[in-house]
Formats: sequence, structure tokens, C-alpha cells
Amino acid sequence: MDTFPVMMMVTLIFLTATSVCGHNITAKAESHNVSHRLTLQMVRDSLTRQEDTIVFCLIERARFPFNSPTYLPLIPGLSGSFIDFFLKQTEAVQATAGRYENPEEHPFFPDNLPPSLVPHYKYPEALSRRVHYGKLVAEVKFRDEQKEYEPPIRAQDRDALASLLTFADVEEAVKKRVAKKAMTFGQEVKLGDGGDKGKYKVDPAVVSGLYGDWLIPLTKEVEIEYLLHRLD
Repeated sequence: MDTFPVMMMVTLIFLTATSVCGHNITAKAESHNVSHRLTLQMVRDSLTRQEDTIVFCLIERARFPFNSPTYLPLIPGLSGSFIDFFLKQTEAVQATAGRYENPEEHPFFPDNLPPSLVPHYKYPEALSRRVHYGKLVAEVKFRDEQKEYEPPIRAQDRDALASLLTFADVEEAVKKRVAKKAMTFGQEVKLGDGGDKGKYKVDPAVVSGLYGDWLIPLTKEVEIEYLLHRLD
């Protein structure tokens, strides 16, 4: 098995899954306010733009395929791996700059973060932002079809909510689009004929698989968790 796709997927899956599991998702007033004037098409357009950032990040990550020691607890005195330590320290600094005052931003390690000293200062975090955009997606879908969503919410029926939230044609289009972007953004640009035609900096199938197997399902989990508390 090719080491690079596995290592890259482990990196991104770890970061994204940690963010989802570590954050309590509730239907807070601020989320309602952010989404008050949104439409489903506006949210989808934003998610489409975020694909560019994620694909470019994957291309950058592809330059460093072998980095397994960072995921292992090999450094004496550290709790967890080096990547845990690095993220916790980075988020602590960014929290003081007000990054997580923005309702679109969510830390991977939300416990014991220092208070913000500079409110509303924004830093992009592509994967976490994409997954947690599910709250806005869910709110817009709920407002558009409130009568359909209220019964499964009251019954706390996760399967029924998942069925209502799923648009298979949209999900398939997303997977095809990000694969195309990986092909377009990740191709080697050379002058003249020939060259490495058909070779890419990051495998488009890996990008499509990341969306289909992880980002879309995790986003849907965020949507479901949000809706389960929407009528609280």
C-alpha cells in the first residue's frame, strides 16, 4: 500500500475527527443569528469555496509524505503525540487572539483555552470550518422544511434526520468537483510538450475519498447533533 495516501488521510482524519468529538454542538442563539439571513444555496456556495482551500492544503501536505513520528508518543514529558502538543499550544495562542470568538471557528482541543484578548480576530482552519459548517446547513434546511424536521427531532430519531439531510446527488457532485479541483490545481505545469501528463501532486481519488468517507459524513453528524437540540 502506498504510504503517502495513508499518512495524509490519517493526518486529516485525526484532525477533523478530534474537532468533532471535542466540541459540544448545541443550538445556541449565536448560531441562529449567523444563519438568520442565509439560504441553502448561500451555504453550499461557501462550502464550494472552502473546497479550494482544502485541496490546496492537501497539495501542500503531499510534499511531506513520511512523518509518522509526529503521531506517536515518543517525546518524554509530553502527554500524547507531538501533533497533540503542537495543536494545543497553537490553539492556546490563537485563542488569546480571539480566533474562537468567530462562530465559524472551532478548536480541536477546546478544554482550558485561555480567554480572548483581541475579540473577533479570524484565522482560517479549513477542515474544522468545513465540518462545523454543518450547523448552518442544518439550520437552513430546518427553516426550509420545519414541519418535516420537527417530528424526528422530538423523537430524537437520528436515522430519520440523516435521511432528511441526505442529498445523494449533491454529495456525488461534491466528490466529483473536489477530484476535478485536485487534478486542476495539482498538475505539474511545464513549458513545452510532454512532461508528466496525468501525474498530480495529490491523488484526486484520495481527495474525493476524503470527502466521501470522512468530511461529508462528519459534517452530517454535526448537522444531526445540531438538530437534535434545535427545539430545546
